[in-house]
Amino acid sequence: MTQPISGNWNFPTNIRFGPGVISQLARACRKLGMSKPLLITDQGLAGSSMVKAAIAVNESDGLPTGLYSDVQGNPTQRNVDGGIVAYQAGDHDGVIAFGGGSALDAAKAVALMVGQDRPLWDFEDIGDNWKRVKTEGLAPVVAVPTTSGTGSEVGRSSVITNEEIKVKKIIFHPGMLPAVVLSDPELTVGLPPHITAATGIDAFVHCFEALCAKAYHPMADGIALEGMKLIGEALPKAYADGTDIDARAHMMAAASMGATAFQKGLGGVHALAHSIGANFGIHHGLANGIFLPYVMQANRKAIEDKVVPLARLLNLPSADFVGLLDWVLKFRQRLAIPHTLADIDLGEDRAEEMGALAHSDPVAGGNPIALSAADYTAIYRNAVNGEI
Repeated sequence: MTQPISGNWNFPTNIRFGPGVISQLARACRKLGMSKPLLITDQGLAGSSMVKAAIAVNESDGLPTGLYSDVQGNPTQRNVDGGIVAYQAGDHDGVIAFGGGSALDAAKAVALMVGQDRPLWDFEDIGDNWKRVKTEGLAPVVAVPTTSGTGSEVGRSSVITNEEIKVKKIIFHPGMLPAVVLSDPELTVGLPPHITAATGIDAFVHCFEALCAKAYHPMADGIALEGMKLIGEALPKAYADGTDIDARAHMMAAASMGATAFQKGLGGVHALAHSIGANFGIHHGLANGIFLPYVMQANRKAIEDKVVPLARLLNLPSADFVGLLDWVLKFRQRLAIPHTLADIDLGEDRAEEMGALAHSDPVAGGNPIALSAADYTAIYRNAVNGEI
């Protein structure tokens, strides 16, 4: 045994899952004591039929619902601050977190911050900063995911970009976990193929890095393995036919499983993805998909044994690291995930800076081996040039 057999394990919340469960929104809000919730979503979804319908259904059920949508991909403190202003100005008493990972993260951060008197960064996931939170000020949250990627609906944290220093920060408190999740795969049917692919590969990387993380957490390992099995089968189907509701449902479940599993830890893929997301605005799932094989190769000696069960579960001809790496490369290609950073117009000019940022990212501590800033710089350069 190379790691201690110990840990503190937390698993997710009340999830109502299946086609049509969005119809339970008003009931879920009332269960949490809301009488005037604020629906927080992103700029792209604000005018969508699903958001309009959710607000209309609540209104018809006697539950007036406000709307805040100034949330960008890779949400920032400005987005959170705007949500706090909207919440307080509208005299709201709860939050509906509606959308993909960015919207859910911003909404959870708003629900945290509406009752605090410290700045957002005082609650960064370092040491026992979470104990600074005034728990009586936390607003209740109903989460409604509309993509199948981050799994933020079952998470106790938010990733928010500090624009001043171009670094993504993890804001954490156990009370940030939404009290109720409405996971309705019908809400993901309209996702275009490229977003389906990017969010889906994000869920896969969550599961993969959780499996390979150095902590001891066999429950997370089992969830991660089953999540990757589901994604391996369902993501190509959802990508090819967005109306395949079974594939959409399996992906929605797998996304929540990934976020549950990565309570064990993440690693180098996410450390690098956070760095380019904060500095270049690259979609988080897309960044994870690009970096995955390069970090796999860097971690090879530490993960060769760990990935054998995954290779077997995926029914690969070669149930070993080489066979899995080959499958990952073909899987990405099948989903039109770019092979290199150069394919998304990123070069080597800031490689050392990105390597240093990845090395200092908090999730880097979960990587199965300790990688230096120079190691991350080398991986970044490999990802630019396609050298695995």
